[in-house]
Amino acid sequence: MAGLRLEEVHAAFGINGVDLAVGEDELLVVLGPSGAGKTTLLRVVAGLMPATRGSVYIGDKDVTGLRPGRRNVSMVFQSYALFPHLTVGENISFGLIVRDVPKAEARERTVKAAEAIGCQHLLSRKPFQLSGGERQRVALARALVREPDVFLLDEPMSNLDLELRVETRAEIKALHRRVGGTMVHVTHDQTEALVMGDRIAVMRDGLIEQLGTPEKLWNEPETTFVARFVGSPAMNLLPGDGPVRPPELFPEPAWLIGFRPEAVVLGQESDPAGTVTRVDVIGEDSYVYLGVAGLDAPVVARVPTAQRPSAGETVPVGVRAAHVFDAATGRRL
Repeated sequence: MAGLRLEEVHAAFGINGVDLAVGEDELLVVLGPSGAGKTTLLRVVAGLMPATRGSVYIGDKDVTGLRPGRRNVSMVFQSYALFPHLTVGENISFGLIVRDVPKAEARERTVKAAEAIGCQHLLSRKPFQLSGGERQRVALARALVREPDVFLLDEPMSNLDLELRVETRAEIKALHRRVGGTMVHVTHDQTEALVMGDRIAVMRDGLIEQLGTPEKLWNEPETTFVARFVGSPAMNLLPGDGPVRPPELFPEPAWLIGFRPEAVVLGQESDPAGTVTRVDVIGEDSYVYLGVAGLDAPVVARVPTAQRPSAGETVPVGVRAAHVFDAATGRRL
């Protein structure tokens, strides 16, 4: 497998100079809100949309000007796009047949891909006879059968219910462990990204805001956008507690303090007090929303449900660990 590299790539509809390198056996997740440029990025890699500037490399080969069929890239779309009149086996092998792969080889590769995905028992069925999860497996097998250099997945689980999403993301991760290769998976779901990715590229407004391991993004967010987007509930971001300085006399920027809900400590008497405005109980953990004097936004704390305070109660609020950001730029200090 070849690996993928983008150098200063620009494209219409929201790619504004992306530099990115994906390893030959890496599962990279591209995470971001709607309109961030995630799908456009995949389409540029696949050759479905031209880059207006910059270069795309698969391995050492510059494929920027090549048609999609000459890039050896497979893509799984948000919609499964299965042919309703063909069987599962025919859907999987369709791309091989139109490329004049000998029928015997196409059959062998189809069975191999179906076995890798776990849908070999479905080969004689039609798409209307399949569940949503089974159709997703067929779409994955159809992409895998081409033995691509780069495997692209554009929010492939968005049409599945929660139970199937959990099952399918485990299957995709296991598939990558078995077959290896370069895989780029797009999602807007931060839990999905944290669970699946070897690394995560967080996108915003057509640029990569931060690239790193899930642990790096969680523990060391480089911007307030990443701090708020990765994590649910989002990281608390509060004004720094220094004095207000006239900018003409003190040009130092204002700053923000960020801390995750699990870093909030309740009940230590030396800390300032907050009033509980809301408590969300989620199994063994509860999210406690506190109003603190002088702050416009509530402070959110994650505590064991057995130790949760009640709405209306006043409790001391402390913080174990915090991050500091430049309020003007949003960058980590």
